[in-house]
Amino acid sequence: MRAPLFPAILAPALLMPVLSTPVLAQASLQPVPAKPVAGKAAPAPAETVNVYGQGSTRQLTSVTSKALREAAPGTSPEKVLAQLPGVMFQSADPFGAYEWSESLYIRGFSQTQLGFTLDDVPLGDQQFDNYNGLSITRAITTDNVARADVSQGAGSLDIASTSNLGGAVQYTSTDPKDQYGGLYEQTFGSNSTYREFIRLDSGDLNPTGTKFFVSYARVDLDKWKGGGGNDSDQVNAKLVQPVGAYGTVKVYFDYSRTHQFDYQDESLNYIQTLGYHLDNFYPNYPAAYRAAEGIFANGETKSNDPLDASYYAGTAKRQDFLSYASYQTELAPELDWKSTIYGHGDSGYSTWTTPYTPSPNGAPLSVRSMNDSIERYGFLSSLEWTHGRNTLEGGIWYENDQFDQSRIFSEAPLLTPGVTFDPSETLNNPFAQPWGYVFNTDTVQTHIQDSYRVTDHLTLRAGFRSLLIHTGSTVTAQDPAYNGGNQVGSGALDANNAFLPQFGMNWRFAPHNEIYADISHNMRGYPEDGYSTNASNSPWSANEAAFRQIQQNLKPETNWVYEAGYRLTTKRFVGLLTYYHVDFKNRLQIISTGPVIAPTTLVENVGGVTSNGIEASATLFPIRHVAFYNSISFNRSIYDNDIVTSGGLEPLKGKVIPNYPSLMYKTSLDWTDGPYNAHIDGNYLSHRYLSYLNDTSVPNYFIANLGARYTLGDHGPLKAVSFSFNVYNLLNHKYIATMGENGNPFSGDYQSFLVGAPRQFFGSVTAGF
Repeated sequence: MRAPLFPAILAPALLMPVLSTPVLAQASLQPVPAKPVAGKAAPAPAETVNVYGQGSTRQLTSVTSKALREAAPGTSPEKVLAQLPGVMFQSADPFGAYEWSESLYIRGFSQTQLGFTLDDVPLGDQQFDNYNGLSITRAITTDNVARADVSQGAGSLDIASTSNLGGAVQYTSTDPKDQYGGLYEQTFGSNSTYREFIRLDSGDLNPTGTKFFVSYARVDLDKWKGGGGNDSDQVNAKLVQPVGAYGTVKVYFDYSRTHQFDYQDESLNYIQTLGYHLDNFYPNYPAAYRAAEGIFANGETKSNDPLDASYYAGTAKRQDFLSYASYQTELAPELDWKSTIYGHGDSGYSTWTTPYTPSPNGAPLSVRSMNDSIERYGFLSSLEWTHGRNTLEGGIWYENDQFDQSRIFSEAPLLTPGVTFDPSETLNNPFAQPWGYVFNTDTVQTHIQDSYRVTDHLTLRAGFRSLLIHTGSTVTAQDPAYNGGNQVGSGALDANNAFLPQFGMNWRFAPHNEIYADISHNMRGYPEDGYSTNASNSPWSANEAAFRQIQQNLKPETNWVYEAGYRLTTKRFVGLLTYYHVDFKNRLQIISTGPVIAPTTLVENVGGVTSNGIEASATLFPIRHVAFYNSISFNRSIYDNDIVTSGGLEPLKGKVIPNYPSLMYKTSLDWTDGPYNAHIDGNYLSHRYLSYLNDTSVPNYFIANLGARYTLGDHGPLKAVSFSFNVYNLLNHKYIATMGENGNPFSGDYQSFLVGAPRQFFGSVTAGF
């Protein structure tokens, strides 16, 4: 039964008389492109990499639809974001769509500490077992994304997120086109990749301007190593209906179904002894069966843990429905109103065929499944009033979210001639349920801010938000025999802060030149996850005794973010230089000890983390048709405190946070001339620490990608026919991609990273009609 809504305590509407011109006020929410020189268009190639947020009081960069289209069709938008300074995205597959391996960091903050929205609708914190949202690839087909706005320091006050500590990513979908038509695209490539996408636009249906689009995408591909593959179906639809002279209604719908096979988690020892291509046994069930009995045929005994080196299979299946309806209008001159209601339903499960828990039928294996479901509803509403030099804006966000999660063991088949099975399709004879939870969360966020234009060139902004989060958990089932003899943790937690301020300044001190500064205070709600899952730093992942011990004194993660920067925007050069400092308090961290299959998982308050960093990026237009982009970023995030655990004092103070590099360099060269386009880009990452004590690390690497497109133009009923070709990992470099998906150890090696894909080739043909 769903819990009743808890009373909303709305923050008082105090506001300092502060900030901007109408254009600059909008720029705090989205980037404003540089104005073209009179009589000349701004250079088109600038949009192939990003657009800088001129006028914004924060560092704000955007990836446009053109940049998204230059990647191989179906590539996750998050992977394209990796070109931006301070942003790191990792995945074990070339498309960045394999969710267990998706890892996005911005300035040292992981995706679980960032905010994500689509058309203002919250997408949650993007962890694998997402409890309050869904990944961007399941929320919308990449072909329908108009742009992605990235705030590297702190998101705007109005962003609907409970995890916005280290920045925010706000996606915007495309609107239906004014003219009737459609688009069909087919992609083929490495690993038997096949993808098709079709979109139909109605065009204006009547004098009022009613229009809609509907699209369908289908993907099938094999893994680049091992057996199994990934397949998905996705439907998007959007309706736009003008209302009167000033109003617009928009309705969006998304259906997504995904089925994915896992790559094997690796350790440094496994790479050294068993090689880069180590993977699960699937579909060779007899080999997995014999390995579970201690009979190894692939050299597993060379490693330090033969039984854990490979499993039969890991899989994930998800189904999502997401929809919203929004209304935006001008209530009166200089008074705008926008409101959105939304709903999201998710169901599915992930499986792991484990050799550590035998089946009652005598098989040495069993299938452990994690069953998840989400049902959430919410609304957002905001008003913006422009009066004189002030732009006053405020709003409210409310969401109720029910998250159900359980762990179940099912029998694996006995070994018989010709036997094989797909564990994601065959869950037979459940014999144990270690635990089950129901989480129910109510979230209320209010915000208010004022922008004040001191002069035509100086803008100030100030405001705050109030964030109230109540989460209650109920244990629906548990079996200590399968939980290491432990009772699982349960109970309620609140994360509340009535005053989270943000202050900003923008000064255009000369033509094309501006400086900006921003200060913000942020809080993150407690992530939700079941006992000993290792997927997130959730307090509920601890046992009952540990949860009761921390429940009374636990504090939510908070930080103060300070950033200041300089922008230069001219016809031939666009540049950005930013310095930032972050004081991060009450950082919660998963500390994993013991084997990955049955770890001792503790969620520790590791105290403070201090981050300092600098980012520089530039787009140069040296000659006609060419854009040359470069960015470099340096980050030093270190722990402020030693911590005491059951194992004693851990000398954490002064150590660098794991999983994130100190130095990144990105470059991209783009050439567009009429129907021809070609681009090459590269990413360099310095070494990353695997352990908290920094005694193990993975090496640095450089990855290059290549793409080209030729547009033939119109041919009969077909319009804008084009061919494209993409090469991922052009130099075929071997590297370690995702890290920390199973947590990180204090010291030494751990089976908690995934290797990146080798060189891959993809070709596409696109035609409009």
